[in-house]
Amino acid sequence: MNINIKSMPERSAGLSRSSKPASAPPANDFFMGVGSFLEPLVVVTLLFGGAYFNRSKDYNFWTNKSGFASLKSYKRSDDLPNRDSTDSLMSGWSGSRSPRLDSHKNTQSSLRRRKLQVFGYKRIVSTPNTHVFEDRLLSRLLKKLPFLVECWYWFLIYFVYQVGRAITALTLDEGTVDVARRHALQIIHLEQRLHIFWEVDFQKWFLARPTILHWINRIYSFIHIPGTIMFLVMLYYFTTTRHRRYATGRVRSDNVTAGPALYEARRRTMAMCNLIAFIVFTSWPCMPPRLLSDPEYKGPDAEESKSFGFVDTVHSGTGESSVWTTNKFCNQYAAMPSLHFGYSLLVGLTVATIPVTGLRPYSLKRFIIVALGLSYPALILTAIVATANHFILDAVAGAMVCAIAWNCNDFLLNFCIVEDYFLALLRLHKPVNWTDPETAVEPEFQSGLMTEDV
Repeated sequence: MNINIKSMPERSAGLSRSSKPASAPPANDFFMGVGSFLEPLVVVTLLFGGAYFNRSKDYNFWTNKSGFASLKSYKRSDDLPNRDSTDSLMSGWSGSRSPRLDSHKNTQSSLRRRKLQVFGYKRIVSTPNTHVFEDRLLSRLLKKLPFLVECWYWFLIYFVYQVGRAITALTLDEGTVDVARRHALQIIHLEQRLHIFWEVDFQKWFLARPTILHWINRIYSFIHIPGTIMFLVMLYYFTTTRHRRYATGRVRSDNVTAGPALYEARRRTMAMCNLIAFIVFTSWPCMPPRLLSDPEYKGPDAEESKSFGFVDTVHSGTGESSVWTTNKFCNQYAAMPSLHFGYSLLVGLTVATIPVTGLRPYSLKRFIIVALGLSYPALILTAIVATANHFILDAVAGAMVCAIAWNCNDFLLNFCIVEDYFLALLRLHKPVNWTDPETAVEPEFQSGLMTEDV
């Protein structure tokens, strides 16, 4: 993810004064002040609006009775391998509540078992059985608004990632900045050898068209976080909420055959992207192109760095910077890899490959869906290069991070063990979609969607 923001206080993190954006006119100061309130409000509205949009209409919060009908069986619609696949674990949306949980609700064990699997190491471990807390107030609230769990996951992923970036940003010194500059020049040299150093000409084309560039700046600043949240809200609806409502007769059709497994895999993929990206930019800091033009830098690489003429279009006086990228806790030297592009590729590929009932692979509708899906990463790629926030190879690295996370995100299922202890500490039980059956050992936890939960 590009961390190209307004600089931290001068020298406090080893940054030169020129890394600050040009002084904005009073009008821009006003809009930035408004944005500092409106942008977080938009994010909060999307998250809690998504929780209401995906609410469980068949669960009565006050009487603590679900009233769900038997859910139809949906096969697991994700291409990722199952952990120790068995027929019982691949039951998908079996939906029938376990007889053992029904008949022994008041005598449930305080412990349950989960699978721990790290590479070739496998072990069965005991964890707290949070089902004993399913009738508590907050547990019932989560049954009514199951997407609140996703809000928590998103906040946790984003918060941990931002804290890591903040620590890195606050410990920057001039030596780190020089290393980041050298790494940026190394990327340019590699792109020149590969004959793909197109960033300068690409930005010049947009600089000659200020109206288009103005909207490109806005896309870069304001689409990434809200767009990702909207994607999660809608993917959850089509893979989880709509299935449930179709099974109970609240909607007449259910065209998307993918179940909760697909949604949860994509959410884990995003978390893995953050983890991998943090490791990369912490160990290999890289300056974004826009900071190479620092007029106050007089070091040995000054002449070459300034020769390219990159312009910081987002943070100039006429730019469109975001509150998410204009605080002192952001690390500007995390251009490699680009999570702007990595996330957009994940979103685009998910949309392009979403399984739709009765849709032929080469039909016009499928072509339109694929085109819409791929247009999003294409737009984000245009924005990150035109605004000089990333090199082309940053985007390539972002795509590689996405590919690795896409195929290795099952590793995060091991944290279900930690989650059980955390929820037990809070005396809370969360709704179960697919993650629980994925790691469960006892048969009563292996039905794809437990109706008492969602």
